Amino acid sequence: MNPIQQKILDLSKTKNIAALKLREIGKLVGEPHPQKIKHHLNQLIKHGLLKQNADKTLVSPVNTSVSDDLFFFLPILGSANCGQATILADEYPEGYLQVSKSILPYYEQNRFFILKAVGNSMNKAVIKGKSINDKDYVVIDRSQQIDYQNKYILSIINGMANIKKFILDDSNNQIMLVSESTEDYSPIYIHRDDFQNYLVNGVVVDVIKRPVV
Repeated sequence: MNPIQQKILDLSKTKNIAALKLREIGKLVGEPHPQKIKHHLNQLIKHGLLKQNADKTLVSPVNTSVSDDLFFFLPILGSANCGQATILADEYPEGYLQVSKSILPYYEQNRFFILKAVGNSMNKAVIKGKSINDKDYVVIDRSQQIDYQNKYILSIINGMANIKKFILDDSNNQIMLVSESTEDYSPIYIHRDDFQNYLVNGVVVDVIKRPVV
């Protein structure tokens, strides 16, 4: 999330920003250009991080620290490419996915997050009986940071997010990041000595399928 958008979101929790002029909001968040403030407000509304109540107040609708007995909110931290690493990783939520607890009964707050899959290079991977197809929601467990062998992992290469199967090839002193796809994708190779410069952000533990239309 853009830092100015985060400041606006924080401001909305203490003030009725709908009653403020764009310049007034800008002064409070450190952005002097009103048209940029308008753009950021629209982006927050688009992603569901702000909503307008009947009384015209703009509020942050999601309290992600509180879940009721049936639902919880998972942060969507952008997208991950299932081909080459071409999508920038982002640690700021662009929105939240509301999920009933029966879908993810093992849920623990601050342990899981969501990414949107882009591409079909993992469409033959099977996670709990489900493949990873373009636009599916992929559930990442950020706590699994030890043994990745033969697991589907979220990795960061040159600042880009990427989902692949992790294979440690000891005989050749290398790591292979492998696609499992109906199409032909070349693996990504990493020398064992370069592993300290390679970031794994978590393990794919589930897939929430998008409806086929």
